[in-house]
Amino acid sequence: MKKILLLSDTHSYIDDQILKFVQLADEVWHAGDIGNLRVTDTIKEHKPLRAVYGNIDDAEARSEFPLDYSFEVEGVSVWMTHIGGYPGRYKPRVFKALQEKRPKLYICGHSHILKVQFDKELNVLHVNPGAAGKHGFHKVRTMIRFELNAGNIENMEVIELAKN
Repeated sequence: MKKILLLSDTHSYIDDQILKFVQLADEVWHAGDIGNLRVTDTIKEHKPLRAVYGNIDDAEARSEFPLDYSFEVEGVSVWMTHIGGYPGRYKPRVFKALQEKRPKLYICGHSHILKVQFDKELNVLHVNPGAAGKHGFHKVRTMIRFELNAGNIENMEVIELAKN
């Protein structure tokens, strides 16, 4: 079993609220718009990190992290990107990749809108953790944590952080 903390859209912001939940995870996944790499460097000081770059990320972030990331943890296949859309409204590039790769879990960020939705057509769980940073229109900073266990996604919960 692995405990996962999923966040996105930090836009160069990391604080003790985020780090408190980083400490409780086995791995941290960042779905793009990292901003300053101090964010990911700080996370990596505490836990293993998997991340993709987002549309605001510079050449340094793009050289360290991929646009798309396909991997498997605890028997769960995962496909992560930053801008991808959601069931019924996928970007064409993403829809094609989801059809080909057939992951069990599809993760994206970008919208700053927390969303967890099952796509019956592609048999994939779509998760967008919202935005953990301060930059953007969102009123509440959010992240998601869950467990991966023998091919199952379990105990998913939303974490709400103070906007400050």
